Amino acid sequence: MAAPSMGGVSLPRGNGQTVRLPRGASLTDLAERINAQPAALVTALFHLGEMVTATQSVNDETLQLLGAEIGWNIQVVSPEDEDRELLETFDLTFGDEEGDEEDWSARPPVVTVMGHVDHGKTKLLDAIRDANVVAREAGGITQHIGAYQVVTELEGEERPITFIDTPGHESFTAMRARGAKVTDIVVLVVAADDGVMPQTVEALNHAQAAEVPIVVAVNKVDKEGANPAKVRQQLTEYGLVAEEYGGDTMFVDVSAITRQGIDDLLAAILLTADASLDLRANTEQDPQGVVIEGKLDKGRGPVATVLVQRGTLRQGDSIVAGDAYGRVRSLLDEHGNKLKEALPARPVQVVGLTSVPRAGDTFLVVEEDRVARQIADRRQARIRNAQNASMRKRISLEDLDAALKETRQLNLIIKGDNSGTVEALEEALMKIEVDDEISLRVIHRGVGGITKSDIDLALADDVIVLGFNVRAEGQATELANREGVDVRYYTVIYQAIDEIEAALKGMLKPVYEEVQLGTAEVREVFRVPKIGNVAGSLVRSGTIVRNSKARLIRDGAVVADNLTVESLRRFKDDATEVREGYECGIGLGSFNDIKIDDVIETFELREKPRD
Repeated sequence: MAAPSMGGVSLPRGNGQTVRLPRGASLTDLAERINAQPAALVTALFHLGEMVTATQSVNDETLQLLGAEIGWNIQVVSPEDEDRELLETFDLTFGDEEGDEEDWSARPPVVTVMGHVDHGKTKLLDAIRDANVVAREAGGITQHIGAYQVVTELEGEERPITFIDTPGHESFTAMRARGAKVTDIVVLVVAADDGVMPQTVEALNHAQAAEVPIVVAVNKVDKEGANPAKVRQQLTEYGLVAEEYGGDTMFVDVSAITRQGIDDLLAAILLTADASLDLRANTEQDPQGVVIEGKLDKGRGPVATVLVQRGTLRQGDSIVAGDAYGRVRSLLDEHGNKLKEALPARPVQVVGLTSVPRAGDTFLVVEEDRVARQIADRRQARIRNAQNASMRKRISLEDLDAALKETRQLNLIIKGDNSGTVEALEEALMKIEVDDEISLRVIHRGVGGITKSDIDLALADDVIVLGFNVRAEGQATELANREGVDVRYYTVIYQAIDEIEAALKGMLKPVYEEVQLGTAEVREVFRVPKIGNVAGSLVRSGTIVRNSKARLIRDGAVVADNLTVESLRRFKDDATEVREGYECGIGLGSFNDIKIDDVIETFELREKPRD
């Protein structure tokens, strides 16, 4: 049965039937599912006020708008569901499955450390793993995502704990948003001398949203003015009640500098895990897990730090991680030592992938390299379509005139030393809000040094290139210098955010405000040959300045606007300005309609600073 004609176009009526489409699908994809002509859908959408080509990626709202109009219920499949359906076509699944009881064994807890900036998260991790990461971090801010395993002793038994070090709670949630249930326990770091700060509350909200147990590390207890009791009191307002107050949250006083309380913190993590969680995993299933970090190593190529969640990852396995694939050439621990295999909750570096995966991507092992390549290719296409759809703005016919005018947009290419950093920086930049009239667009992002192809792309699209902990290569530097491409290097995320925000504000059209300078009352009108009428005036307020803007007011109404004080005299002498209470002669250029008792009001336009 055909739908009613829309501008002469007949489409198959869906009668409420459901069509499932991937995010970023085109009208051609929809046409194949409902047995329609793509051109008919283009025309139908045009009549709804949207202009889209048949092969263009279309955003979710537009697809659903069209579906409602022609009687089809269009469901846009989430990336996680789409990935699940993709794996099912290869008879694969992701997630824990039931297995034989003897295949299950205890695994270490996975811990994420979060808290307010400058409260000592990195120094605390240094103290825990006895490594000096902070000395290598510009500005004392963690710029990458890493994972480390430490071994501690509890009740005479050696127990490993895996720590994930993130650049912020945004990355933690970004990984969780992709379906990556990575963290078992969150350690919330609060400085005893500073107390609960805004970012502390944000981190706490993110941890509670993930529904994971929280252990509070009250850091810097060795400092003067430290008040651990105040921290405990403040956190009760947010639902974290210390055990000593009758609650169920463990608080541990620590000092990253003196190493006080470090062993107690590790014990608290293990006790919380034992009391609240059943941490077991199947070691015999096909290995699966999550990418924690991805980077491009000069000697080894793409390197991904992955966290094994189930199964046992071994050298030689065919692996697909996000839209990257390959064969595991070698497994390395956090110290660079080679491993033969990695058990659940073990973070390892994987060498042998074809490209750098994103932080939070899932990985799985398949039987053949061919299957891994097919899955990666389909994921690449899906990610590309989704990005194209999200970048496309909806343009209605009413907005066409405005859309065809000059758009003010800052284009960026972001290159960084690892995927976690690039993603965290891109997310932070996209959150910058300046004004509706300008926009920020990241046209390319990647891991590794700035290459000649990046500069070529920048030339084609008038782009600023951001390098984060990476530099431009030889040819790229020469080309950028020769063609005047703006390449900026950063080692601190906040500095990059501040500069891009300033650049966006600089793109805004200036806003001017009128500032009154002075008023003068016309007492006499003199006719001067070759000049015209001159107003003999008394300055009533402020200052009359030569060459300033002026308007003439008569009986409270503006007679003439956009005039200029072209001549200003005191008696026979030219004057630059005349102050309140003094008499002067004012000439308004070719404007001669001046009468006694008129008021001349002078002003200037000053650029108004943006907030």
